[in-house]
Amino acid sequence: MTKNLVLTGMMGVGKSTIGKSLAKRLSYNFIDMDRLIEDREGCSINIIFKNKGENYFRKIETSLSLRELKKNNTIISLGGGAFLNNSIRKAVKDTSVSFWLDVSINELVKRLTKTKKRPLLFKKNMKDTVSKIYLERKRIYNESDFRIKCKFLKREAIVDKIIKLYEKSRNKI
Repeated sequence: MTKNLVLTGMMGVGKSTIGKSLAKRLSYNFIDMDRLIEDREGCSINIIFKNKGENYFRKIETSLSLRELKKNNTIISLGGGAFLNNSIRKAVKDTSVSFWLDVSINELVKRLTKTKKRPLLFKKNMKDTVSKIYLERKRIYNESDFRIKCKFLKREAIVDKIIKLYEKSRNKI
């Protein structure tokens, strides 16, 4: 069985952008879990959090992620908090080769300052909020098969690095 390729990491790190490039290069299907949830719910994640709460969102995220992880030849971009869920993380480890895309907190803040669609960031001090979330998640993200430090790499270099590591490991059971 060929394992899927899963991207995890903080919001704003580039999982969707890298995932699309990987899917194109490998001729795999691409699934952006955040977009899938928004399509299913008919509204943005921001609106889901606002109207139904984070617990509701996490239930939907778990259900859809576990379903998508059963597919083959797929690149899956998880939402920033999905890998923290034990069920999702176990399914990723069983079905996929996982990559933690990592950039510095300062770079994340620079990228995330431009967006208004990240419900966990609607706080006064973005750097403190991003730092707190990053530090809470770092240990779990580190359970990924590979960590890709993206700071000084262009998109194509990140894609090349992931493909090289993926090709070496995807058929190992």
